Amino acid sequence: MSFVCNECGETHDGLPTDSAFKLPDDVWAIPEPERSAKAKFTSDLCQLAERYFIRCLLEVPFTDQSGYYGWGAWAEVDWPVFKRYLDLYEKDGTAEAQAEGKLANDLPTYSGTLGLRVLLKFQTPDRRPTLHFPANARHQLAREAAQGISYTRFHEILVARKQVS
Repeated sequence: MSFVCNECGETHDGLPTDSAFKLPDDVWAIPEPERSAKAKFTSDLCQLAERYFIRCLLEVPFTDQSGYYGWGAWAEVDWPVFKRYLDLYEKDGTAEAQAEGKLANDLPTYSGTLGLRVLLKFQTPDRRPTLHFPANARHQLAREAAQGISYTRFHEILVARKQVS
Protein backbone atom coordinates (compact mmCIF):
# COMPACT_ATOMS: atom_id res chain seq x y z
CA MET A 1 0.00 0.00 0.00
CA SER A 2 1.14 3.53 -0.69
CA PHE A 3 -0.23 7.06 -0.94
CA VAL A 4 0.66 10.36 -2.60
CA CYS A 5 1.38 13.03 0.00
CA ASN A 6 -0.67 16.23 -0.35
CA GLU A 7 2.21 18.27 1.06
CA CYS A 8 5.26 17.04 -0.88
CA GLY A 9 3.60 15.29 -3.83
CA GLU A 10 5.75 12.18 -3.35
CA THR A 11 4.56 8.58 -2.99
CA HIS A 12 5.09 7.03 0.44
CA ASP A 13 4.71 3.42 1.58
CA GLY A 14 1.90 2.52 3.95
CA LEU A 15 -1.18 4.52 4.81
CA PRO A 16 -1.20 8.25 5.59
CA THR A 17 -0.91 8.83 9.32
CA ASP A 18 -1.77 12.50 9.49
CA SER A 19 -4.21 15.17 8.38
CA ALA A 20 -3.50 18.88 8.37
CA PHE A 21 -5.74 21.89 8.22
CA LYS A 22 -4.37 24.80 6.20
CA LEU A 23 -6.21 27.38 8.30
CA PRO A 24 -8.60 27.68 11.24
CA ASP A 25 -12.16 26.92 10.10
CA ASP A 26 -13.38 30.51 10.61
CA VAL A 27 -10.59 31.83 8.39
CA TRP A 28 -11.02 29.08 5.78
CA ALA A 29 -14.73 30.00 5.56
CA ILE A 30 -13.86 33.48 4.29
CA PRO A 31 -14.13 33.52 0.48
CA GLU A 32 -10.66 33.22 -1.03
CA PRO A 33 -10.62 36.62 -2.75
CA GLU A 34 -11.30 38.29 0.63
CA ARG A 35 -9.26 36.00 2.91
CA SER A 36 -5.88 37.74 2.61
CA ALA A 37 -7.46 41.14 3.16
CA LYS A 38 -9.27 40.05 6.34
CA ALA A 39 -6.67 37.73 7.89
CA LYS A 40 -2.90 37.56 8.16
CA PHE A 41 -1.51 34.04 8.08
CA THR A 42 1.45 31.78 7.47
CA SER A 43 1.59 27.99 7.73
CA ASP A 44 2.16 28.37 11.52
CA LEU A 45 0.38 31.55 12.65
CA CYS A 46 -2.87 33.33 11.92
CA GLN A 47 -4.59 36.52 13.00
CA LEU A 48 -8.20 37.38 12.18
CA ALA A 49 -9.02 40.84 13.58
CA GLU A 50 -8.37 40.44 17.34
CA ARG A 51 -8.35 36.63 17.22
CA TYR A 52 -5.09 34.68 17.30
CA PHE A 53 -4.32 31.14 16.16
CA ILE A 54 -1.34 28.77 16.34
CA ARG A 55 -0.99 25.63 14.24
CA CYS A 56 -0.26 22.63 16.44
CA LEU A 57 0.00 18.86 16.39
CA LEU A 58 -2.47 16.60 18.18
CA GLU A 59 -1.07 13.07 18.47
CA VAL A 60 -3.55 10.21 18.81
CA PRO A 61 -1.57 7.01 19.52
CA PHE A 62 -2.30 3.71 17.81
CA THR A 63 -3.16 0.70 19.97
CA ASP A 64 -2.56 -1.97 17.29
CA GLN A 65 0.71 -0.64 15.84
CA SER A 66 3.49 1.75 16.73
CA GLY A 67 3.18 5.47 16.17
CA TYR A 68 0.26 7.85 16.15
CA TYR A 69 -2.26 9.59 13.93
CA GLY A 70 -1.34 13.27 13.82
CA TRP A 71 -3.89 16.02 13.44
CA GLY A 72 -2.28 19.25 12.24
CA ALA A 73 -4.93 21.46 13.80
CA TRP A 74 -5.19 25.09 14.84
CA ALA A 75 -5.76 26.39 18.34
CA GLU A 76 -7.25 29.78 19.08
CA VAL A 77 -5.38 31.49 21.90
CA ASP A 78 -5.48 34.78 23.75
CA TRP A 79 -3.04 37.54 22.79
CA PRO A 80 -0.59 36.90 25.70
CA VAL A 81 -0.18 33.24 24.63
CA PHE A 82 0.25 34.23 20.98
CA LYS A 83 2.81 36.90 21.93
CA ARG A 84 4.73 34.42 24.10
CA TYR A 85 4.83 31.94 21.23
CA LEU A 86 6.17 34.67 18.94
CA ASP A 87 8.87 35.45 21.52
CA LEU A 88 9.86 31.77 21.65
CA TYR A 89 9.35 30.98 17.95
CA GLU A 90 13.04 30.33 17.26
CA LYS A 91 13.89 29.17 20.79
CA ASP A 92 13.30 26.09 22.90
CA GLY A 93 9.89 26.53 24.53
CA THR A 94 9.69 23.12 26.19
CA ALA A 95 10.26 24.56 29.69
CA GLU A 96 7.16 26.76 29.38
CA ALA A 97 3.98 25.85 31.21
CA GLN A 98 1.10 24.62 29.10
CA ALA A 99 -1.06 27.39 27.66
CA GLU A 100 -4.82 27.32 27.24
CA GLY A 101 -6.62 27.52 23.93
CA LYS A 102 -9.61 26.27 21.97
CA LEU A 103 -9.56 23.90 19.02
CA ALA A 104 -10.21 25.94 15.87
CA ASN A 105 -11.02 23.07 13.47
CA ASP A 106 -13.87 20.59 13.24
CA LEU A 107 -12.16 17.21 12.86
CA PRO A 108 -13.81 14.57 10.65
CA THR A 109 -15.44 11.62 12.50
CA TYR A 110 -15.57 13.64 15.73
CA SER A 111 -18.67 15.63 16.52
CA GLY A 112 -18.29 19.10 17.98
CA THR A 113 -14.52 19.60 18.19
CA LEU A 114 -14.65 23.27 17.20
CA GLY A 115 -14.14 25.27 20.39
CA LEU A 116 -13.02 22.32 22.56
CA ARG A 117 -10.72 23.44 25.36
CA VAL A 118 -7.12 22.36 24.73
CA LEU A 119 -3.71 22.84 26.28
CA LEU A 120 -0.75 23.83 24.10
CA LYS A 121 2.76 22.68 24.91
CA PHE A 122 5.47 24.67 23.14
CA GLN A 123 8.31 22.66 21.63
CA THR A 124 11.72 23.24 20.07
CA PRO A 125 11.99 25.56 17.03
CA ASP A 126 11.79 22.63 14.59
CA ARG A 127 8.50 21.31 16.01
CA ARG A 128 5.02 22.75 16.22
CA PRO A 129 3.39 22.99 19.65
CA THR A 130 1.52 19.87 20.71
CA LEU A 131 -2.11 19.82 21.79
CA HIS A 132 -3.39 18.02 24.86
CA PHE A 133 -6.69 17.93 26.71
CA PRO A 134 -7.42 18.81 30.32
CA ALA A 135 -7.61 15.75 32.59
CA ASN A 136 -11.37 16.18 33.02
CA ALA A 137 -12.15 16.35 29.26
CA ARG A 138 -14.89 13.91 28.26
CA HIS A 139 -15.05 14.37 24.49
CA GLN A 140 -14.38 11.29 22.31
CA LEU A 141 -11.31 13.00 20.80
CA ALA A 142 -9.86 13.64 24.27
CA ARG A 143 -10.45 9.99 25.25
CA GLU A 144 -8.84 8.69 22.07
CA ALA A 145 -5.87 11.05 22.45
CA ALA A 146 -5.32 9.58 25.92
CA GLN A 147 -6.15 5.91 25.25
CA GLY A 148 -5.29 5.49 21.57
CA ILE A 149 -7.19 4.20 18.54
CA SER A 150 -7.47 0.74 17.01
CA TYR A 151 -6.69 -0.08 13.39
CA THR A 152 -10.45 -0.15 12.69
CA ARG A 153 -10.86 3.37 14.07
CA PHE A 154 -7.79 4.48 12.08
CA HIS A 155 -9.51 3.19 8.93
CA GLU A 156 -12.70 5.14 9.77
CA ILE A 157 -10.63 8.32 10.04
CA LEU A 158 -8.92 7.65 6.70
CA VAL A 159 -12.27 7.10 4.97
CA ALA A 160 -13.70 10.31 6.47
CA ARG A 161 -10.54 12.23 5.62
CA LYS A 162 -10.76 11.17 2.00
CA GLN A 163 -14.37 12.35 1.82
CA VAL A 164 -13.39 15.79 3.17
CA SER A 165 -10.32 16.27 0.93
